Amino acid sequence: MPADGRTSILAPFAVRSFRFQWPADLATSWSFEMETLILGWFVLVATDSVLLLTLFAALQYLGTLVAPMFGVAGDRRGARSVLCAMRAFYMVQAAALTGFAYFDALGPMPVFVIGTLMGLVRPSDIAIRYSLVGETIPPRQLVGAMGISRTTTDSARVAGALTGAGLVAFLGMAPAYTVVTVLYAVSLFLTLGTARRISEAEAASGSGDAATVRPTALADMLEAFAYVWRTPHLLAAMTLALLVNFCAFPLMGGVLPYVAREIYGTDQTGLGYLAASFAFGALIGSLGLSANRRGIKSGRMMIGFTVGWFLMLLAFAWVDVLALGVVILILAGLCQTLALVPLSVMLLQSSDPRMRARVMSLRMLAIYGLPMGLLASGPLIETFGYGATATGYGVFGLAATALIAWRWFAHVWRLDAIANKG
Repeated sequence: MPADGRTSILAPFAVRSFRFQWPADLATSWSFEMETLILGWFVLVATDSVLLLTLFAALQYLGTLVAPMFGVAGDRRGARSVLCAMRAFYMVQAAALTGFAYFDALGPMPVFVIGTLMGLVRPSDIAIRYSLVGETIPPRQLVGAMGISRTTTDSARVAGALTGAGLVAFLGMAPAYTVVTVLYAVSLFLTLGTARRISEAEAASGSGDAATVRPTALADMLEAFAYVWRTPHLLAAMTLALLVNFCAFPLMGGVLPYVAREIYGTDQTGLGYLAASFAFGALIGSLGLSANRRGIKSGRMMIGFTVGWFLMLLAFAWVDVLALGVVILILAGLCQTLALVPLSVMLLQSSDPRMRARVMSLRMLAIYGLPMGLLASGPLIETFGYGATATGYGVFGLAATALIAWRWFAHVWRLDAIANKG
């Protein structure tokens, strides 16, 4: 610890579990980003349809519907056990796609089937990894740890996007997917080294309460829904998360292959640059938060930077110069991190520890707004064009953000609100 008593930026790495978790999360995030770019481009080229591209992108978030059950499992069995099972599943699915590629049998159908299976599990990964951080990191180091943890996703979106595009261009689909499979395997073995929390069942057994009747998984899930519904600042955060997933992410992420080809007239490499620029801005924000050594005003930050994010979407809607688009995406990525990481920190800090994994998984349920936004954007883009569609999404997002701030003003904006206590 520094002489002035402040916590070091790298203090979370003093926790053994975090030293295993961070590289495990990094390997997983790299694989996610490489897969998203590789398969998104494959679907667009193989089908030449923006509708099928948005459908495929939407399928990646199908698992948001069952995310609360992953949270129940995390609270019951511990985040480590659930995370290990999930990452073993990723490895098997990636190996299957690699096999199709090596035997020259890869087509839209197996990509859609395996992509759907991955989409059932993958959306819950970030919720469970954040829950593991909450289980293993001291509260006073939580903001820094969350910022460092977020760098795994943001750096992967920079390097993973560029690497995924480059591997396919230079080596082909099969070798590229071999790399993805190996990264998933590395992630699994590193996750096995993280801390194992004693489950509630084991704790009851050790204290002589083994005969206590436990509520069902459905009852646990309903309890979490009721808890969030009657807690205003948590409900405000969930509503805001749903909004950005419906309005912001689809037009700056899911349809990016279409924007790269039709708006900027660029190829897969240009797509990699666009994806990496959004992630680079997000990485800057994550590094800034990881260097933070004081409490943050989470409620105000999540509202203020969401407004900034939608303003960047409005600017991006009408830009057709690649260099300028890259700059706007960097700023949008910065706003995204400075809005969503404080939101997640607030959820972890202010939630009942018994329901931490369930609350974080309910946060992932808000991601279901993304496939809804994607599926709506496909027909709208074909009818009105990308610029008009993105403008409509941005204007609606700004109006809805203002409404959220007004509705829960006392709980997310006032300085003495729980949401602003770091």
